[in-house]
Amino acid sequence: MIKGFKEFILRGNVIDLAVAVVIGAAFTAVVNAIVSSIINPIIALVWEPDENGAIGWTVQGLWGPVTFPFGDLLNAIIGFLAVALVVYFVFVHPMNVFKERAAAKKGVPAEEDAPLPTEQELLVQIRDLLEKQAPATS
Repeated sequence: MIKGFKEFILRGNVIDLAVAVVIGAAFTAVVNAIVSSIINPIIALVWEPDENGAIGWTVQGLWGPVTFPFGDLLNAIIGFLAVALVVYFVFVHPMNVFKERAAAKKGVPAEEDAPLPTEQELLVQIRDLLEKQAPATS
């Protein structure tokens, strides 16, 4: 059981995932700071924040004014897109390029280059496998 756990932890995917989570969390703090210190003040030039500091449309409700704080939504969207962009260009794209180069060194054709068998070829392969598995009858 310990041996299996050790193999699981030392597998490259687990380490990559842990690094991505840590980098993503740290980068999220940076993105939130940028949005709150640059983007929200730019939005505040157009819309006046309410007494709670929320930026958005204010509508008169039954018990007073209600603000729909789209600034928070914009903050979340920009944060998500920025983190996704960084994770893609820092982790996903370089790993894909690395895998393609490793496959090219080994001489393995890329998945897109390998032609798929036709339906007839697949049926012939299935027939041959079934014939091998069937007991010989005399």
